[in-house]
Amino acid sequence: MMAFDTAAARRRMVDSQLRPNRVLDPRIVAAMLEIPREAFVPPHLADVAYADEDLPVAPGRYLMEPMVFGRMLQEVGIGPSDRVLDVGCGPGYSSAVLSRLAARVVAVESSPELLAQARGNLIRLGAASVTLINGQAAAGAPEHAPFDIIIVGGSVEHIPDALQSQLGDGGRLVAVVQGRAIGKATIIERHGSAFGTRQVFDAATPALPGFERPKRFVF
Repeated sequence: MMAFDTAAARRRMVDSQLRPNRVLDPRIVAAMLEIPREAFVPPHLADVAYADEDLPVAPGRYLMEPMVFGRMLQEVGIGPSDRVLDVGCGPGYSSAVLSRLAARVVAVESSPELLAQARGNLIRLGAASVTLINGQAAAGAPEHAPFDIIIVGGSVEHIPDALQSQLGDGGRLVAVVQGRAIGKATIIERHGSAFGTRQVFDAATPALPGFERPKRFVF
């Protein structure tokens, strides 16, 4: 049986999923060509690691499809000197890519098992610029704030004020916010004490646990 050609699969991912969907930043393309997605999924999914779909990595947790993740990176505009917060990093794929784009990455993960996987994966890839934290995703990492960029690794019902407040002036947060029919990749940008919001593209992305909208009691 012929071995799975991962380098060719990465090139196909870029040519058939990223570039046709306006992911054209050469730094993002280079990072996603370099990082082996197959190392971040269960072994039985290695052959489909580059498919244009979300892949399960743990109960209720997914590796975001390449196009959506790449487009989020493109739209939020990460600079080489930026400090980035990776919310819900899972097994570490997003953090590995971000480590090639930013000066410093802080990654928050609520699952100890996924955090352990992320730590091992990032060590193997030499991603020394990533700091891993075990904590609730929605709480972020206030002790490391402010951040230039915050990326949320899944769809959410809402974005907590406590997470938005961790943006520095001019900072940007990107997340897929759930809608009635389909999610909308949304960017929140901070200017002083004001926050602006814009929707950039549609995305059917699985939910990241912990971002459920608080229930309201009606008397």
